[in-house]
Amino acid sequence: YGGLPLLLAVGALLLLAVYMAYYPALFFLCFSYFKMRLATPLLLLALPLCWVGLDWLRAVLFTGFPWMDLGYVVFKSSYLVQLADLFGHYGITFLIVFVNCFFYVLCREFVANWRGRGRCLLVSVLLACIVVGGAVIYSGVRYHQFSTGASPGNEQKIRVGIVQGNIDQAQKWSPDNQGNTIQKYLHLTSSLLTESDVEFVVWPETAMPFYPAVSELTIGLLRFSRQKNVEIITGAPWVNIINREKRKYQFFNSAFIVNSDGTLGERYFKSHLVPFGEYIPLKEYLPFLAPVVESVGNFTPGIIEKPLVSNSAKIGPLICFESVFPEIARQWVLEGANLLVNLTNDAWYGKSSAPFHSLAMSVLRAVENRRSMIRSANTGVSAFVLPDGSIIDASDIFVDWAKTEMVPLRNDITFWVKWGYLFAPLCLIITGLFVLGCMSGSNRKPA
Repeated sequence: YGGLPLLLAVGALLLLAVYMAYYPALFFLCFSYFKMRLATPLLLLALPLCWVGLDWLRAVLFTGFPWMDLGYVVFKSSYLVQLADLFGHYGITFLIVFVNCFFYVLCREFVANWRGRGRCLLVSVLLACIVVGGAVIYSGVRYHQFSTGASPGNEQKIRVGIVQGNIDQAQKWSPDNQGNTIQKYLHLTSSLLTESDVEFVVWPETAMPFYPAVSELTIGLLRFSRQKNVEIITGAPWVNIINREKRKYQFFNSAFIVNSDGTLGERYFKSHLVPFGEYIPLKEYLPFLAPVVESVGNFTPGIIEKPLVSNSAKIGPLICFESVFPEIARQWVLEGANLLVNLTNDAWYGKSSAPFHSLAMSVLRAVENRRSMIRSANTGVSAFVLPDGSIIDASDIFVDWAKTEMVPLRNDITFWVKWGYLFAPLCLIITGLFVLGCMSGSNRKPA
């Protein structure tokens, strides 16, 4: 769908695979280095620290690609996922690697001649009891608080709608289909409005496959919103005209509110663009990539300023793969958002596991920030996620779908938002200190 030549597309995929392979390779390089130089209790700490540090590095280096880190595997466990409001999904990753490393060192000590190492083994067992026991107790307390309604933080509940249009990606951008696309979304939205207390309805990323400010199709949407007295949050490409005579324009991937009085309201421009999907990095230094720019597009990044406001909801929008970056959702909460909304188009992935990966990462964003997550996807998975990570309703992929649910608005700030986000970069720093310590110390095996 991106319009790239086959050879270039395959080459880009292979380059990405090679790049991603460096991170587990670096981990096992550190593993082979540490296991010969660190005492067992230190090894038990160093390995999960290293794993988490490398995960964080992958999330920030070259704009970042933190897709489906290890900690996301627990997204269906309402019990285990509660730890995320302390140290994010990285804390869960640390716990998973820690437990596996504990069994490794346990087996190593028993297989080897472990006489004389009993003290190290005892310290390792005590360390495991503290780390795992603490995580289990905290998760249990938080799970009980949310399941019994005793969680701290004032809650107000509102009814929100989601529309999943299931528009074929091969036809989505055809001018001949734009009118039918909007009519389909309006029809699905109408089916939700039998309940009078719907505060707003969320459409997916680029549900309006045209420039709203200059298209006549926008008039029908504004009329619908006014007649039905409903607010709609939707996505669309946006253009700012800098100089029409010199053909200077700025293009954005936007999320905005259609007000219930039939006007275009507040909008947000996607701040974390997809490299080689929405822009070409360093294109001014790589002129030979000009044909790629033409086929991909050249969007301008926006900035995170203030939430979109719809009645009592202060909405932090996450467009497409912005939901995989914990820092973006965290910034919205710091700006005052009491609700997170993910507008996405996962039709690119086809009938694969990727749409479900995307859902899993959205669940962790909800728990880290203790905010409800409203996820509207063109072809799924659309879902309502509560602040405790439970999914109260979700669509299948590649089906038409429209639902409403009551979701809480929360204003409390989690430890992760305040301080816990520093955990992962600290893991990388401590790993570096372990490496330096091993280099400056002796090379003998741990006793």
